[in-house]
Amino acid sequence: MALHESLDTAKVFPRQSETRLHPLNRRTRWIAYGAVASLLIGAGWYGIANLLVPVKKAPPLTPVKVALAQRHDVTVTQNTIGTVVSPAMVQVTAQVTGKLLAADFREGDIVRKGQLLFQIDPAPYQAAQAQAEGQLARDGATLANDRIDLSRYQQLAQQNAISNQQLLTQQAKVKSDEGVVVADRASVDAARINLGYTRIVSPIDGKTGPIFIQPGNVIAVAAANAQPLVTITQIQPIKVSFMLPQNGLAQIQNQYNQHRLMAVVAMAGAAGGSEKAPVDFVSNIVSASTGTIELRADFPNSDLRLVPGQTVNVSAVVSQISGAVVVPRDAVNQGPDGAFVLVVGKDGKALSEPVKVLNDDGANDAIQGGVKPGDRVVTDGQLRVTSGQAVRIAPARAAARHGGDRS
Repeated sequence: MALHESLDTAKVFPRQSETRLHPLNRRTRWIAYGAVASLLIGAGWYGIANLLVPVKKAPPLTPVKVALAQRHDVTVTQNTIGTVVSPAMVQVTAQVTGKLLAADFREGDIVRKGQLLFQIDPAPYQAAQAQAEGQLARDGATLANDRIDLSRYQQLAQQNAISNQQLLTQQAKVKSDEGVVVADRASVDAARINLGYTRIVSPIDGKTGPIFIQPGNVIAVAAANAQPLVTITQIQPIKVSFMLPQNGLAQIQNQYNQHRLMAVVAMAGAAGGSEKAPVDFVSNIVSASTGTIELRADFPNSDLRLVPGQTVNVSAVVSQISGAVVVPRDAVNQGPDGAFVLVVGKDGKALSEPVKVLNDDGANDAIQGGVKPGDRVVTDGQLRVTSGQAVRIAPARAAARHGGDRS
Protein backbone atom coordinates (compact mmCIF):
# COMPACT_ATOMS: atom_id res chain seq x y z
CA MET A 1 0.00 0.00 0.00
CA ALA A 2 2.68 2.30 0.94
CA LEU A 3 4.69 1.31 -2.08
CA HIS A 4 1.75 2.03 -4.32
CA GLU A 5 1.26 5.47 -2.86
CA SER A 6 4.90 6.16 -3.31
CA LEU A 7 4.72 5.21 -6.95
CA ASP A 8 1.69 7.39 -7.43
CA THR A 9 3.48 10.28 -5.80
CA ALA A 10 6.45 9.78 -8.07
CA LYS A 11 4.24 9.96 -11.13
CA VAL A 12 2.40 13.03 -9.95
CA PHE A 13 5.56 15.05 -8.94
CA PRO A 14 7.04 15.42 -12.44
CA ARG A 15 3.74 16.65 -13.79
CA GLN A 16 3.49 19.25 -11.00
CA SER A 17 7.05 20.36 -11.55
CA GLU A 18 6.48 20.67 -15.27
CA THR A 19 3.38 22.69 -14.56
CA ARG A 20 5.38 25.13 -12.36
CA LEU A 21 8.38 25.50 -14.79
CA HIS A 22 6.36 26.13 -17.97
CA PRO A 23 5.32 29.72 -17.10
CA LEU A 24 8.96 30.54 -16.09
CA ASN A 25 10.37 29.44 -19.45
CA ARG A 26 7.88 31.59 -21.35
CA ARG A 27 8.84 34.75 -19.42
CA THR A 28 12.49 34.05 -20.06
CA ARG A 29 11.88 33.83 -23.77
CA TRP A 30 10.09 37.20 -23.81
CA ILE A 31 12.94 38.80 -21.89
CA ALA A 32 15.42 37.39 -24.36
CA TYR A 33 13.34 38.65 -27.26
CA GLY A 34 13.25 42.12 -25.72
CA ALA A 35 17.00 42.15 -25.18
CA VAL A 36 17.63 41.15 -28.78
CA ALA A 37 15.23 43.81 -30.03
CA SER A 38 16.95 46.47 -27.92
CA LEU A 39 20.31 45.49 -29.33
CA LEU A 40 18.96 45.68 -32.88
CA ILE A 41 17.39 49.09 -32.28
CA GLY A 42 20.63 50.42 -30.69
CA ALA A 43 22.73 49.13 -33.56
CA GLY A 44 20.38 50.71 -36.09
CA TRP A 45 20.40 54.05 -34.30
CA TYR A 46 24.20 54.04 -34.14
CA GLY A 47 24.41 53.34 -37.84
CA ILE A 48 21.93 56.09 -38.69
CA ALA A 49 23.80 58.54 -36.44
CA ASN A 50 27.06 57.73 -38.19
CA LEU A 51 25.41 58.35 -41.53
CA LEU A 52 24.12 61.75 -40.38
CA VAL A 53 27.53 62.98 -39.05
CA PRO A 54 29.44 64.80 -41.94
CA VAL A 55 32.84 63.48 -42.84
CA LYS A 56 35.59 65.93 -41.91
CA LYS A 57 37.54 67.13 -44.96
CA ALA A 58 41.05 68.56 -45.12
CA PRO A 59 41.08 72.43 -45.07
CA PRO A 60 41.51 74.05 -48.52
CA LEU A 61 44.89 75.44 -49.49
CA THR A 62 45.33 79.17 -48.96
CA PRO A 63 45.10 81.04 -52.28
CA VAL A 64 47.93 83.48 -52.96
CA LYS A 65 48.98 85.74 -55.78
CA VAL A 66 52.54 85.43 -57.06
CA ALA A 67 54.94 87.22 -59.40
CA LEU A 68 58.27 86.23 -60.90
CA ALA A 69 61.49 87.76 -59.59
CA GLN A 70 63.48 89.40 -62.38
CA ARG A 71 67.02 90.60 -62.93
CA HIS A 72 67.79 93.95 -64.54
CA ASP A 73 69.61 97.23 -63.96
CA VAL A 74 68.01 99.58 -61.44
CA THR A 75 68.22 103.36 -61.31
CA VAL A 76 68.47 104.52 -57.70
CA THR A 77 66.54 107.70 -57.03
CA GLN A 78 65.89 109.86 -54.02
CA ASN A 79 62.47 111.47 -53.76
CA THR A 80 61.99 114.85 -52.18
CA ILE A 81 59.96 118.05 -52.34
CA GLY A 82 61.23 120.89 -54.52
CA THR A 83 60.33 124.52 -55.10
CA VAL A 84 60.14 126.24 -58.47
CA VAL A 85 62.46 129.26 -58.53
CA SER A 86 62.66 131.99 -61.16
CA PRO A 87 66.21 132.73 -62.42
CA ALA A 88 65.34 136.44 -62.58
CA MET A 89 62.60 138.58 -61.07
CA VAL A 90 62.62 142.32 -61.84
CA GLN A 91 60.57 145.13 -60.34
CA VAL A 92 60.11 147.72 -63.08
CA THR A 93 60.19 151.26 -61.70
CA ALA A 94 60.17 154.69 -63.33
CA GLN A 95 63.48 156.55 -63.43
CA VAL A 96 61.91 159.94 -64.17
CA THR A 97 58.83 161.70 -62.93
CA GLY A 98 55.83 162.64 -65.00
CA LYS A 99 52.40 161.60 -66.08
CA LEU A 100 52.00 157.98 -67.08
CA LEU A 101 50.37 158.04 -70.50
CA ALA A 102 49.94 154.37 -71.45
CA ALA A 103 50.74 150.75 -70.72
CA ASP A 104 51.51 148.82 -73.91
CA PHE A 105 50.80 145.33 -72.53
CA ARG A 106 48.17 143.44 -70.63
CA GLU A 107 48.64 142.00 -67.17
CA GLY A 108 49.97 138.46 -67.41
CA ASP A 109 51.45 138.88 -70.89
CA ILE A 110 54.72 137.25 -71.90
CA VAL A 111 57.07 140.09 -72.85
CA ARG A 112 60.50 140.15 -74.47
CA LYS A 113 63.58 142.06 -73.51
CA GLY A 114 63.43 145.62 -74.92
CA GLN A 115 59.66 145.53 -75.47
CA LEU A 116 57.87 148.80 -74.63
CA LEU A 117 55.87 148.55 -71.42
CA PHE A 118 54.96 152.11 -70.33
CA GLN A 119 55.09 155.59 -71.80
CA ILE A 120 55.63 158.64 -69.59
CA ASP A 121 54.77 162.08 -70.99
CA PRO A 122 57.97 163.02 -72.89
CA ALA A 123 57.15 166.71 -73.56
CA PRO A 124 59.04 168.19 -70.58
CA TYR A 125 62.09 166.10 -71.38
CA GLN A 126 61.98 166.94 -75.06
CA ALA A 127 62.00 170.61 -74.09
CA ALA A 128 64.87 170.06 -71.69
CA GLN A 129 66.84 168.34 -74.42
CA ALA A 130 66.18 171.17 -76.85
CA GLN A 131 67.28 173.69 -74.25
CA ALA A 132 70.50 171.76 -73.59
CA GLU A 133 71.20 171.47 -77.29
CA GLY A 134 70.64 175.26 -77.71
CA GLN A 135 73.02 176.03 -74.88
CA LEU A 136 75.59 173.74 -76.46
CA ALA A 137 75.24 175.49 -79.81
CA ARG A 138 75.69 178.95 -78.24
CA ASP A 139 78.71 177.97 -76.17
CA GLY A 140 80.17 176.13 -79.12
CA ALA A 141 79.97 179.31 -81.21
CA THR A 142 81.66 181.28 -78.42
CA LEU A 143 84.43 178.71 -78.29
CA ALA A 144 84.94 178.91 -82.03
CA ASN A 145 85.18 182.72 -81.91
CA ASP A 146 87.62 182.68 -79.00
CA ARG A 147 89.82 180.19 -80.84
CA ILE A 148 90.00 182.60 -83.81
CA ASP A 149 90.99 185.41 -81.45
CA LEU A 150 93.63 183.23 -79.87
CA SER A 151 95.14 182.51 -83.27
CA ARG A 152 95.34 186.29 -84.03
CA TYR A 153 96.84 187.00 -80.60
CA GLN A 154 99.52 184.42 -81.18
CA GLN A 155 100.51 186.13 -84.45
CA LEU A 156 100.60 189.56 -82.76
CA ALA A 157 102.64 188.19 -79.91
CA GLN A 158 105.25 186.96 -82.35
CA GLN A 159 105.47 190.52 -83.68
CA ASN A 160 105.63 191.91 -80.11
CA ALA A 161 102.45 193.84 -80.91
CA ILE A 162 100.69 192.72 -77.70
CA SER A 163 101.84 191.84 -74.25
CA ASN A 164 102.39 188.27 -73.20
CA GLN A 165 99.69 188.72 -70.55
CA GLN A 166 97.03 189.34 -73.20
CA LEU A 167 98.02 186.11 -74.96
CA LEU A 168 97.80 184.08 -71.75
CA THR A 169 94.41 185.57 -70.96
CA GLN A 170 93.06 184.58 -74.35
CA GLN A 171 94.41 181.07 -73.98
CA ALA A 172 92.66 180.71 -70.61
CA LYS A 173 89.42 181.97 -72.08
CA VAL A 174 89.54 179.33 -74.83
CA LYS A 175 90.13 176.59 -72.28
CA SER A 176 87.19 177.90 -70.24
CA ASP A 177 84.99 177.87 -73.31
CA GLU A 178 86.05 174.29 -74.04
CA GLY A 179 85.01 173.27 -70.53
CA VAL A 180 81.65 174.95 -70.96
CA VAL A 181 81.09 173.10 -74.22
CA VAL A 182 81.97 169.79 -72.58
CA ALA A 183 79.45 170.52 -69.83
CA ASP A 184 76.84 171.51 -72.40
CA ARG A 185 77.39 168.26 -74.26
CA ALA A 186 76.92 166.35 -70.98
CA SER A 187 73.69 168.29 -70.39
CA VAL A 188 72.48 167.29 -73.82
CA ASP A 189 73.35 163.65 -73.11
CA ALA A 190 71.55 163.81 -69.76
CA ALA A 191 68.48 165.34 -71.37
CA ARG A 192 68.57 162.66 -74.06
CA ILE A 193 68.85 159.92 -71.42
CA ASN A 194 65.97 161.34 -69.39
CA LEU A 195 63.89 161.54 -72.53
CA GLY A 196 64.70 157.87 -73.17
CA TYR A 197 63.56 157.01 -69.65
CA THR A 198 60.06 158.13 -70.58
CA ARG A 199 59.91 154.93 -72.62
CA ILE A 200 59.98 152.11 -70.07
CA VAL A 201 60.98 148.80 -71.69
CA SER A 202 61.27 145.27 -70.34
CA PRO A 203 64.75 144.45 -69.04
CA ILE A 204 64.27 140.65 -69.41
CA ASP A 205 62.14 138.03 -71.10
CA GLY A 206 59.40 136.99 -68.74
CA LYS A 207 55.80 137.12 -67.63
CA THR A 208 54.24 140.29 -66.29
CA GLY A 209 52.31 140.51 -63.08
CA PRO A 210 49.63 143.02 -62.09
CA ILE A 211 50.09 146.72 -62.95
CA PHE A 212 50.51 148.65 -59.70
CA ILE A 213 50.29 152.19 -61.14
CA GLN A 214 47.70 152.64 -63.84
CA PRO A 215 47.99 155.10 -66.75
CA GLY A 216 46.78 158.59 -65.89
CA ASN A 217 48.62 158.76 -62.60
CA VAL A 218 51.55 161.08 -62.05
CA ILE A 219 54.64 159.19 -61.05
CA ALA A 220 56.31 160.72 -58.03
CA VAL A 221 59.98 161.49 -57.70
CA ALA A 222 62.01 158.32 -58.18
CA ALA A 223 63.39 156.90 -54.93
CA ALA A 224 64.86 153.70 -53.60
CA ASN A 225 61.55 152.73 -51.97
CA ALA A 226 59.36 153.84 -54.88
CA GLN A 227 56.45 151.59 -55.77
CA PRO A 228 57.17 149.49 -58.87
CA LEU A 229 54.99 149.79 -61.94
CA VAL A 230 54.97 146.03 -62.58
CA THR A 231 56.96 142.92 -61.73
CA ILE A 232 58.37 140.68 -64.46
CA THR A 233 59.36 137.08 -63.71
CA GLN A 234 61.47 134.92 -65.97
CA ILE A 235 59.79 131.55 -66.50
CA GLN A 236 61.61 130.17 -69.56
CA PRO A 237 63.86 128.50 -68.60
CA ILE A 238 63.02 128.05 -64.95
CA LYS A 239 64.79 126.43 -62.02
CA VAL A 240 63.67 123.79 -59.55
CA SER A 241 65.42 123.89 -56.18
CA PHE A 242 65.41 120.85 -53.90
CA MET A 243 67.31 119.45 -50.93
CA LEU A 244 68.92 116.03 -50.48
CA PRO A 245 70.36 114.52 -47.28
CA GLN A 246 74.08 114.83 -46.78
CA ASN A 247 74.53 111.06 -46.23
CA GLY A 248 74.25 110.66 -49.99
CA LEU A 249 76.66 113.50 -50.79
CA ALA A 250 79.36 111.18 -52.18
CA GLN A 251 76.91 109.64 -54.66
CA ILE A 252 75.58 113.09 -55.56
CA GLN A 253 79.02 114.50 -56.28
CA ASN A 254 80.05 111.42 -58.25
CA GLN A 255 76.97 111.61 -60.47
CA TYR A 256 77.34 115.38 -60.84
CA ASN A 257 80.97 115.18 -61.88
CA GLN A 258 80.06 112.56 -64.49
CA HIS A 259 77.19 114.74 -65.76
CA ARG A 260 74.69 112.01 -64.92
CA LEU A 261 72.88 113.69 -62.04
CA MET A 262 69.32 114.19 -63.29
CA ALA A 263 66.23 115.69 -61.69
CA VAL A 264 62.81 114.32 -62.63
CA VAL A 265 59.71 116.37 -61.78
CA ALA A 266 56.33 114.66 -61.77
CA MET A 267 54.02 116.76 -63.91
CA ALA A 268 50.46 115.96 -64.94
CA GLY A 269 49.88 116.36 -68.65
CA ALA A 270 53.56 116.17 -69.60
CA ALA A 271 54.81 113.45 -71.92
CA GLY A 272 55.35 110.40 -69.73
CA GLY A 273 53.90 112.23 -66.76
CA SER A 274 57.19 113.92 -65.89
CA GLU A 275 59.98 116.19 -67.14
CA LYS A 276 63.69 115.57 -66.78
CA ALA A 277 66.60 118.02 -66.62
CA PRO A 278 70.27 117.79 -65.62
CA VAL A 279 71.29 119.20 -62.25
CA ASP A 280 73.51 122.22 -62.94
CA PHE A 281 74.08 123.47 -59.39
CA VAL A 282 75.17 121.78 -56.17
CA SER A 283 75.49 124.12 -53.21
CA ASN A 284 78.87 124.70 -51.57
CA ILE A 285 77.48 124.29 -48.06
CA VAL A 286 75.44 121.74 -46.10
CA SER A 287 72.69 123.20 -43.95
CA ALA A 288 73.64 122.69 -40.32
CA SER A 289 70.00 122.84 -39.20
CA THR A 290 68.59 120.27 -41.64
CA GLY A 291 71.64 118.24 -42.67
CA THR A 292 70.75 118.67 -46.34
CA ILE A 293 72.38 120.22 -49.39
CA GLU A 294 70.64 122.27 -52.08
CA LEU A 295 70.58 121.26 -55.74
CA ARG A 296 69.06 123.05 -58.72
CA ALA A 297 68.11 122.06 -62.24
CA ASP A 298 67.02 124.16 -65.24
CA PHE A 299 63.82 123.13 -67.02
CA PRO A 300 62.83 124.57 -70.43
CA ASN A 301 59.22 124.98 -69.24
CA SER A 302 58.05 125.27 -72.83
CA ASP A 303 54.42 124.63 -71.84
CA LEU A 304 54.58 127.05 -68.86
CA ARG A 305 53.43 124.36 -66.42
CA LEU A 306 55.98 125.37 -63.80
CA VAL A 307 55.27 128.57 -61.89
CA PRO A 308 57.67 130.28 -59.45
CA GLY A 309 56.90 129.37 -55.86
CA GLN A 310 55.17 126.13 -56.87
CA THR A 311 55.88 122.99 -54.82
CA VAL A 312 56.71 119.90 -56.88
CA ASN A 313 57.73 116.28 -56.32
CA VAL A 314 61.33 115.71 -57.41
CA SER A 315 63.22 112.47 -58.00
CA ALA A 316 66.99 112.71 -58.27
CA VAL A 317 68.94 109.93 -59.98
CA VAL A 318 71.89 109.34 -57.65
CA SER A 319 73.29 105.93 -58.73
CA GLN A 320 72.81 102.72 -60.74
CA ILE A 321 72.59 99.07 -59.55
CA SER A 322 73.65 96.63 -62.26
CA GLY A 323 72.02 93.19 -62.46
CA ALA A 324 69.80 93.59 -59.40
CA VAL A 325 67.10 91.07 -58.45
CA VAL A 326 63.82 92.95 -58.60
CA VAL A 327 60.47 91.93 -57.11
CA PRO A 328 57.17 93.82 -56.71
CA ARG A 329 57.14 96.01 -53.64
CA ASP A 330 54.16 94.07 -52.26
CA ALA A 331 56.31 90.92 -52.12
CA VAL A 332 58.62 92.37 -49.47
CA ASN A 333 57.35 91.93 -45.92
CA GLN A 334 58.65 93.13 -42.58
CA GLY A 335 59.11 90.67 -39.73
CA PRO A 336 60.75 90.76 -36.31
CA ASP A 337 64.07 89.79 -37.90
CA GLY A 338 63.84 92.23 -40.81
CA ALA A 339 62.60 92.08 -44.38
CA PHE A 340 61.67 88.75 -45.97
CA VAL A 341 60.00 87.35 -49.08
CA LEU A 342 57.76 84.26 -49.34
CA VAL A 343 58.94 82.08 -52.23
CA VAL A 344 56.66 79.32 -53.58
CA GLY A 345 58.75 76.26 -54.45
CA LYS A 346 58.07 73.45 -56.90
CA ASP A 347 56.36 71.46 -54.12
CA GLY A 348 53.79 74.23 -53.70
CA LYS A 349 55.05 75.31 -50.28
CA ALA A 350 55.85 78.89 -49.38
CA LEU A 351 59.23 79.37 -47.74
CA SER A 352 60.44 82.57 -46.07
CA GLU A 353 63.65 84.06 -47.52
CA PRO A 354 65.33 86.95 -45.63
CA VAL A 355 66.34 89.81 -47.94
CA LYS A 356 67.94 93.23 -47.85
CA VAL A 357 66.20 96.03 -49.74
CA LEU A 358 68.71 97.92 -51.88
CA ASN A 359 66.23 100.32 -53.48
CA ASP A 360 62.50 100.98 -53.29
CA ASP A 361 60.96 103.06 -56.06
CA GLY A 362 57.40 102.72 -54.77
CA ALA A 363 56.44 99.96 -57.22
CA ASN A 364 59.38 97.53 -57.25
CA ASP A 365 62.17 96.69 -54.82
CA ALA A 366 65.73 95.76 -55.70
CA ILE A 367 66.71 93.12 -53.14
CA GLN A 368 69.71 91.09 -52.05
CA GLY A 369 69.36 87.65 -50.50
CA GLY A 370 68.29 84.12 -51.33
CA VAL A 371 65.73 85.05 -53.98
CA LYS A 372 66.83 84.20 -57.53
CA PRO A 373 65.51 85.43 -60.89
CA GLY A 374 62.52 83.33 -61.91
CA ASP A 375 61.44 82.51 -58.33
CA ARG A 376 57.73 82.81 -57.63
CA VAL A 377 57.26 85.34 -54.83
CA VAL A 378 54.00 85.87 -52.98
CA THR A 379 52.57 89.34 -53.55
CA ASP A 380 49.10 88.91 -52.05
CA GLY A 381 47.73 86.83 -49.17
CA GLN A 382 50.88 86.82 -47.01
CA LEU A 383 49.07 87.19 -43.68
CA ARG A 384 47.35 83.83 -44.21
CA VAL A 385 50.59 81.98 -44.93
CA THR A 386 53.40 80.76 -42.70
CA SER A 387 56.80 79.51 -43.86
CA GLY A 388 56.58 75.90 -45.03
CA GLN A 389 52.81 75.97 -45.59
CA ALA A 390 51.36 74.59 -48.79
CA VAL A 391 49.53 77.21 -50.85
CA ARG A 392 47.45 77.41 -53.98
CA ILE A 393 48.41 79.92 -56.67
CA ALA A 394 45.13 81.62 -57.48
CA PRO A 395 44.20 84.10 -60.19
CA ALA A 396 44.61 87.72 -59.30
CA ARG A 397 40.94 88.26 -58.40
CA ALA A 398 40.71 85.16 -56.23
CA ALA A 399 43.93 85.97 -54.41
CA ALA A 400 42.79 89.52 -53.79
CA ARG A 401 39.44 88.25 -52.50
CA HIS A 402 40.95 85.78 -50.04
CA GLY A 403 44.21 87.48 -49.23
CA GLY A 404 44.41 91.18 -49.96
CA ASP A 405 46.91 91.75 -47.22
CA ARG A 406 50.58 92.45 -46.70
CA SER A 407 52.53 91.96 -43.50
